[in-house]
Amino acid sequence: MSGFSPAWLTLREPADRAARNRDVMARCALTFAARARLKVCDLGAGTGASLRAFADLLPGEQEWTLIDHDPENLAAALTALEAWADEASRHDAGLTLQHGLRRIEVRTEVRDLAKTPACWPADTDLVTASALFDLTSAAWIKRLVASLAAGRLPLLATLTADEKLSATPPHPLDKKVAAAFRQHQSRDKGFGPSAGADAGRFLEQTLEGAGYVLTAGESPWVLEPSELLRATVEGIAAAAAETGLESDALAEWLEHRRHATERLTVGHRDVFARIL
Repeated sequence: MSGFSPAWLTLREPADRAARNRDVMARCALTFAARARLKVCDLGAGTGASLRAFADLLPGEQEWTLIDHDPENLAAALTALEAWADEASRHDAGLTLQHGLRRIEVRTEVRDLAKTPACWPADTDLVTASALFDLTSAAWIKRLVASLAAGRLPLLATLTADEKLSATPPHPLDKKVAAAFRQHQSRDKGFGPSAGADAGRFLEQTLEGAGYVLTAGESPWVLEPSELLRATVEGIAAAAAETGLESDALAEWLEHRRHATERLTVGHRDVFARIL
């Protein structure tokens, strides 16, 4: 995998869209159905995929603040959103978009989330994040949830990677590679020791402990032969190699997975949390 580059984020976006849990998304939509206007802050926004995925679920007037540590990702987000919208105008503050019946104001902000989890504007109505929490630490998740709860802010968190990883047809090294990949997931990604495969469950438990009511469920990628499947197994192999897994055996596994894999399932969890 090419880290969190715009190219990788663009490659994975269709799979992310297909994977998101429908019950979780429906509960979020229902919660805000009576609102005419909503202000959303997206943490780790990347190239704006969450906005594109969630906009049709939310009220007709939306204001989005996209926060990411990488200015290249945010620049790519503005370009991608212009292409996605029916109409778009760029201005000093960001973008004004018309998407169907929805009018969306977008601004971007470069911030280091590791230092400041609670970096949303004061008048935010909803905080969102996709494919973020498995990179963060348990301590960071606690800080974030405490800040959300202090403002009684709802959270929509999707595509938090979990421990599930399987492929067909099987290969003798599948279990070893999966274990090495999970070990790599728990390394420090800039937020402290990563919660990794435990992040989704830990996030849900922490939210419940802070008084939130949850709608949660699985959102696995189910990949058939494609560029994304190939990039994913290459990323898994690269991560496993960093843990010291024997290189010749890993190369054999990767060759098999590149050319013989019929289906690859990569587990994730989604949650919508609100305080009643």
